[in-house]
Amino acid sequence: MTALVIAEHDNSSLKASTLNTVTAAAQCAAEVHVLIAGHHCDAAAAAAAQIAGVSKVIVADNAAFADGLAENVAAQALAIAKSYTHLLAPATAYGKNILPRVAACLDVGQISEITKVDAPDTFERPIYAGNAIATVQSIDPIKVITVRATGFDAAGTDGSAPIETLTAVTDSGKSTFVSRELAKSDRPELTAAKVIVSGGRGIGSAENFKILEPLADKLGAAMGASRAAVDAGYVPNDWQVGQTGKIVAPQLYIAVGISGAIQHLAGMKDSKTIVAINKDAEAPIFSVADYGLVADLFEAVPTLVKELG
Repeated sequence: MTALVIAEHDNSSLKASTLNTVTAAAQCAAEVHVLIAGHHCDAAAAAAAQIAGVSKVIVADNAAFADGLAENVAAQALAIAKSYTHLLAPATAYGKNILPRVAACLDVGQISEITKVDAPDTFERPIYAGNAIATVQSIDPIKVITVRATGFDAAGTDGSAPIETLTAVTDSGKSTFVSRELAKSDRPELTAAKVIVSGGRGIGSAENFKILEPLADKLGAAMGASRAAVDAGYVPNDWQVGQTGKIVAPQLYIAVGISGAIQHLAGMKDSKTIVAINKDAEAPIFSVADYGLVADLFEAVPTLVKELG
């Protein structure tokens, strides 16, 4: 059995989620190949070749892949899919855009957001906002799988896989890249951060959210938020952590003024250490917190910053 990982990259470097996906793929099949579909993507291919456990890197270089359009990348994956027993991609916006198209064209069922591989045909995935785990067995000849990165350790980078170039498919013409707006920040990217400081509706306003910035600065942390805070307009959408936001699992997650709705817990409860600050002692966030402080955040946070020195 051989698995193919569709790598997420920006042509010059790999996204961290690709390393977690390779770990999952290695548990599915004896061999793991990585597909780099991009344009002028030699650097990304070289990085993929260094991933431990990868036996081959396949490069499809074409201007049609420059911006990661799902229609074109899916077509490239389909062109070589019959050679594999498993097709995997990260359960990010990138992977979720590509693999459903691949599964539909192969006439197989997609298995979404797996967190564990029990056997090459059996996988575990969260359901009901993470309150239950479903064990799913597939009888399809090709398993099409998205991988929740927080469920698997990142693969090492001490490999030396050969790189093979293949003839790329042509532009499907079904979509056209228009523009991309990237949020610029000096802070770590939310899904890759080792420390996250998140605020909720209890913060009260966009202006009050600034109280969290000194704490994040002291810890070198990314900043996140609950959906309630995002919906209230306190912070941008790309800060949202939760079932309908970003799934994170940092070493330290500090939840400030977050009550702990089930949808938010689904996005952060796999964090290694969770600290909650909330004045409501009955807040659900305390049910998953390793450390909880029942206090007024407007007093507790500045005190914490002062103690951090």
